[in-house]
Amino acid sequence: MELNTILIAITVVVGFYMAWNIGANDVANAMGTSVGSRALTLKHAVIIAAILEFAGAFLVGSHVTDTVRKGIIDLGMFVSAPELLLYGMISALLAAALWLQLATYFGLPVSTTHSIVGAIIGFALVAGGAAAVSWPVVGKIVSSWVVSPLLGGVISFLIFSLIRRSVLNDPNPIRATKRIAPFLVFAVFFILTLVMLFKGLKQLHLDLSFQGSLQMAVIVGLIFAALSRWLISYYLDRGAFLDEQILGENEQKIKLDHKLTQVAALLSDCKDEIGGQDRQQLESLESEVSACLSQVKRKGQNRLQEKKALKVVERIFVFLQILSACFVAFAHGANDVANAIGPMAAVISIIKTGTVEMQVGVPLWVLGLGGIGIVIGLSTWGWKVIETIGKKITELTPTRGFSAEFGAATTIVIASKMGLPISTTHTLVGSVLGVGFARGVASLNMVVIRNILLSWFVTLPAGGILAALIFQLMTTVFP
Repeated sequence: MELNTILIAITVVVGFYMAWNIGANDVANAMGTSVGSRALTLKHAVIIAAILEFAGAFLVGSHVTDTVRKGIIDLGMFVSAPELLLYGMISALLAAALWLQLATYFGLPVSTTHSIVGAIIGFALVAGGAAAVSWPVVGKIVSSWVVSPLLGGVISFLIFSLIRRSVLNDPNPIRATKRIAPFLVFAVFFILTLVMLFKGLKQLHLDLSFQGSLQMAVIVGLIFAALSRWLISYYLDRGAFLDEQILGENEQKIKLDHKLTQVAALLSDCKDEIGGQDRQQLESLESEVSACLSQVKRKGQNRLQEKKALKVVERIFVFLQILSACFVAFAHGANDVANAIGPMAAVISIIKTGTVEMQVGVPLWVLGLGGIGIVIGLSTWGWKVIETIGKKITELTPTRGFSAEFGAATTIVIASKMGLPISTTHTLVGSVLGVGFARGVASLNMVVIRNILLSWFVTLPAGGILAALIFQLMTTVFP
């Protein structure tokens, strides 16, 4: 068998393995909060994410990709020795995939982009020395460790604080939702349209001006805000939305009510048979029991209505959260599949042409392979990181999950236009932290947060060390 055939086979297998790990680790960015807040079951989240991630990767994933993402190494150093770049890309893919699998095993959400970047730096240092790496670009990537979670956390903190103050703490949360929801719907569709234009569809090169994108986002937002005003009012006015938990609490109030009524009746009977000072004491006790009974009835009814209203409001946010998750999943599939197919396409191009090019075409079958790998990774191991983001950092409800998801989407839009280096993973985790801080530090699991932060700092050097070792091995096996 020819060497080129062997190398292509290795590249396909390693590229698929990388895509599998992207699906297992990174897709939790889109669906973790929805599962944690119980807006979606894990099964439904996997099905929805699988469809949208594959659609984004296959339909609008880049058909032309940079040979080396982010411009982190000098390709000129490999023009005279393209085989070194070929071995380096295979090494980087395998190293990044191995690190992602290790992180996923422990349920740690790490950046797939940082994994592949660290791996590329690792082989470049071995192949060309420190001069082969663009250190200013690496510095910008490292800065995203702070920029991404901080920006996402601040925005999500502000969004959830606004919802809590203007809706959840309102004496009449249903009326407040009717008033506030259309504005939230406008904001959601405005931001998500920009996410789709800036991130999800950027590979199509629509060449829309920033002003044109804003105008389109405003139109979409206004249309859905107007539609939501009628739909939400209809939904909220339909009547009782009692669930089993509320009915169970009401049943307990009824039992207590019944027991207090029996006590009051017994005291009344005893009072009729007893005279003197004892009768006065029984009358006083009967009066206190009657007052307690009235208070239980009043508080029970008020509590039931309050719980009912908050449950209805949370269900409104379920729809908004699922919608946000779907947009983010599609955009993620379209954009981050390049972490797997970019190096694959570069290797295949070098094998076919024998030269190093700045940009290379991506065959349709490579896009399909990347999309399928993401779906299988999500389906088999995605639950591990989904559980960490959705349940282990802080307790999420639909309003909290929506705030985190919307905060992350807003951060992506702002960072995209300001040229700030961000990681989707870091942004989403930071957004969940922001929602947790809005409820108090005690609501956060500091052990899980510590482990996540450590994994972020280890990602670049771990990928680099693994890639350097694999590159040394490949250059020995294939001299």
